[in-house]
Amino acid sequence: MKDKIIELGISSREAEELIKVSKNIDSDYKKLKEEYPIQYLIGYVNFYGNKIYVNENVLIPRYETEYLVEKTVKYAKEKFNKKINVLDLGTGSGCIAISIKKKLDCDVTGIDISSKALEIASKNAKENNVSIKFINNNMLNNINEKYDLIISNPPYIDKNEKIMDMVDKYEPHEALYADNNGLYFYEEILKNVSNNINDNFLIAFEIGYNQANDIITLINKYLSNVKISVEKDLSNRDRYIFISNE
Repeated sequence: MKDKIIELGISSREAEELIKVSKNIDSDYKKLKEEYPIQYLIGYVNFYGNKIYVNENVLIPRYETEYLVEKTVKYAKEKFNKKINVLDLGTGSGCIAISIKKKLDCDVTGIDISSKALEIASKNAKENNVSIKFINNNMLNNINEKYDLIISNPPYIDKNEKIMDMVDKYEPHEALYADNNGLYFYEEILKNVSNNINDNFLIAFEIGYNQANDIITLINKYLSNVKISVEKDLSNRDRYIFISNE
């Protein structure tokens, strides 16, 4: 069976993991042939060295987001010399919040509009032995606390954009797609964020590869006297924006 699974384009490691945890490998194999994500069948992924449980209520964490965490941790260590207050907007499975909590001296809050996603995030925090405050909320609406670091990998795919069938078919659309050419949530965050950041702050976004210029326009519309840095992912595509006080 392992060879048959690998023939579907799945890695040997994932095939072995599925065989190890599967309760009905024949049924799971049929789902794989229909392009059902193997991560949901296994039930968890490795993200930044952490075991993160996933199901159809949360987006499957990607390598690009690991790199967002890596860069953010690096910049936060350089910028702050105290215990910091961190907010993860659109926390999903909690993978970002958990990873940052483990790497920085910080208090972390994760916000998501999906109560089902927050159930998974809470389970992941418990399994990874970290304390994170989770709030069921729509981005920054009615959030009054101030933060040193705000990080977000929000839904950013344009609703008209063609993506892989297996992603569109099985992963939660509210975690993938956004109005206004995929820019809706960036604007929602940016137009409110000045009320939620301390004087010395860092904002970190994962973005769509073709959205940098539009997001910079939004940043300049809502924030002044800030430093903006656009950085690339491992495929050399614009994928991250960091905003900080000058």
